[in-house]
Amino acid sequence: MPPIQYIVEGGRRLSGTIEPSGNKNSALPIIAAALLTEHPVTLTNVPRIRDTETLVELCRSVGAAAEWTERNTLQIHAKEIRAADLDPALCARIRASILLAGPLLARCGEVALPPPGGDVIGRRRLDTHFLAFEQLGATVTATHRLEFRASRLKGADVFLDEPSVTATENALVAAVAARGTTYLRNAASEPHVQDLANFLVALGAKIEGIGTNTITVHGSATLGGTTYAIQPDHIEVGSLIGLAAVTRSPLRIARAGVEHLRSIRMGFERLGIVCGIEGDDLVVPSNQTMKIQDDFGGHVPKLEDQPWPAFPADLMSIAIVTATQCDGVILMHEKMFESRMFFVDNLIAMGGRIVLCDPHRAIVAGPSRLRGAPMSSPDIRAGMAMLLAAVCAEGTSTINNADQIERGYERIEERLNALGARIKRIPARS
Repeated sequence: MPPIQYIVEGGRRLSGTIEPSGNKNSALPIIAAALLTEHPVTLTNVPRIRDTETLVELCRSVGAAAEWTERNTLQIHAKEIRAADLDPALCARIRASILLAGPLLARCGEVALPPPGGDVIGRRRLDTHFLAFEQLGATVTATHRLEFRASRLKGADVFLDEPSVTATENALVAAVAARGTTYLRNAASEPHVQDLANFLVALGAKIEGIGTNTITVHGSATLGGTTYAIQPDHIEVGSLIGLAAVTRSPLRIARAGVEHLRSIRMGFERLGIVCGIEGDDLVVPSNQTMKIQDDFGGHVPKLEDQPWPAFPADLMSIAIVTATQCDGVILMHEKMFESRMFFVDNLIAMGGRIVLCDPHRAIVAGPSRLRGAPMSSPDIRAGMAMLLAAVCAEGTSTINNADQIERGYERIEERLNALGARIKRIPARS
């Protein structure tokens, strides 16, 4: 597949209504979890992006039938599956390949996975996955590949050494198939973890504590089929709030899933951006103050990411770009990934006033006038942040490696152009 490039003509105001795609981070574990049942599963509102397409290919490679019946509707029927060696090239494309460990271990008693790929945003440890599987009765061998074996999974009282999202998801899926009751403590509680748990309940699983950090799973439930709608992507909603703010544009984000937006709205309010709620729509007015709110006593404020329900790590890149267009000074503290902030060199080259203090902290002073520039996307979220910067900058920007953006945002250039942006994709879509 040829590399993808965006040519962006900046400085244009946007307007209109846009609906977020289904949550990528819900769709991936739910697609994997559909392998748990031998009955047909229909998933709607699935984002048709590179990561979901890759995971669908991996599901087919182990014997499941998987077919896109509409643009965003996926049917999966894992009547019979096998613990085949998974394609290393496909696994290297996405970190979500690790999510196949839980359902394949449950159905087949064993699975061997090449090391998963994904964004290059720093070390992303797998130890929490191993800890959870071992407590549920599996043996784990990690050499040039990851091997999991269990003749029978059994319920356990599992304390995760960190609230890892994907480890919680893998443990949750394995616990549904385990004999007896499992308690998952220090579990992640992000909206996409809740979405996976609700999908498993729709299959027939018995789960308590959804949305909390202690999840109780009564295992060995009889699972059937279901039709399930993926919830809207709260990270995409946050990206669109940033887009509206930096372009000083009025936008309505329809069916935004407002119940999961409290911490995101609070984070943007610290930057002087206030959103309204009308039903399940989020409305971003154009007349924002864009004034960074100092801490009490006039001290420099800080915006930091933390595990849910605090401000999400996946929106820190968006928040940094947004802060360059706001009046004031703020410290941005990215706690989770030591390479995620390195993209700020591109913003500095565009005219952003940013001091990168260390791999986790940056000071942003605004507002600054951004100028178009060539840049390259290192990961999904930084790529989307660069796209925001390019849309609000004066002049033309070129974003190379835009493949990364399309791993997480469905047909994003078409959808933003419909709002008034001017983004040319090379090669053009067929």
